[in-house]
Amino acid sequence: MDRMKNLLEQIKNRLEELNKAERKVAEVILQDPQQATRYSIAALAQAAKVSEPTVNRFCRSFGATGYPALKIQLAQSLASGAAYVSQAVEADDGPEAYTRKIFGSAIASLDSACQAIDPKTISHAVDLMIQARQIHFFGLGASASVALDAQHKFFRFNLPVSAHSDVLMQRMLASVAHTGDLFVIISYTGRTRELVEAATIARDNGASVLGLTAADSPLARVCTLSLHIPLPEDTDIYMPMTSRIVQLTVLDTLAAGVTLRRGVDFQPHLRRIKESLVATRYPNEDN
Repeated sequence: MDRMKNLLEQIKNRLEELNKAERKVAEVILQDPQQATRYSIAALAQAAKVSEPTVNRFCRSFGATGYPALKIQLAQSLASGAAYVSQAVEADDGPEAYTRKIFGSAIASLDSACQAIDPKTISHAVDLMIQARQIHFFGLGASASVALDAQHKFFRFNLPVSAHSDVLMQRMLASVAHTGDLFVIISYTGRTRELVEAATIARDNGASVLGLTAADSPLARVCTLSLHIPLPEDTDIYMPMTSRIVQLTVLDTLAAGVTLRRGVDFQPHLRRIKESLVATRYPNEDN
């Protein structure tokens, strides 16, 4: 499903642009998208406490000829997994509500990221990883654990890899970078000054820099290549949740690309690593 056709995301992103009456319609739809697909235009107008002509104007502002057409777009958004993209946990939510919202938001964020990321950019990022003589993963705050997970994944490719969450170590490594080194810098907002400076230093020394960050951010602008990750949550207000899941999934995608690019001759190496863990586990009692 094309990203531009995701009605729920469009409504959420344009909420502040709508006039007061149309915003009431938007809020009713976003509060319970499933219920909105069952409303008649009269029922929706009543729920939003607006007139039916206001509902029609709202529909036209999103490219629909009327509410029946808008409901089709809404159903498509629900089918794409975007049902809870705009639903934040409220103070009075019970376990059923906040569990549904957290899982729904994660699913929606992954769907949004999948639509936004260009496969050609993924292929280019895999090229950088294949060609690198060593890879450094940088992250701060919530992204630090993502960098550590990346180290855990990518050491399997018989490459020197490291993960760093200390800004001084990041800066020192960037200062001694060479052509052939790859720095993968993970930052959800792309506005962290220390990471932008480390990326700039590494590039000035001839290294390649791959960013996992927001489009058009200060970090994205100084990277050799940037994998742009959508921004469905405000990490200035909320603790990061779905952003980490998206970052981890993007790294899983890159790891799969590297594995496939290495080909079948590389499989025995991965198998030896996996088999080395057998002795560390108790036998499966079901066997």
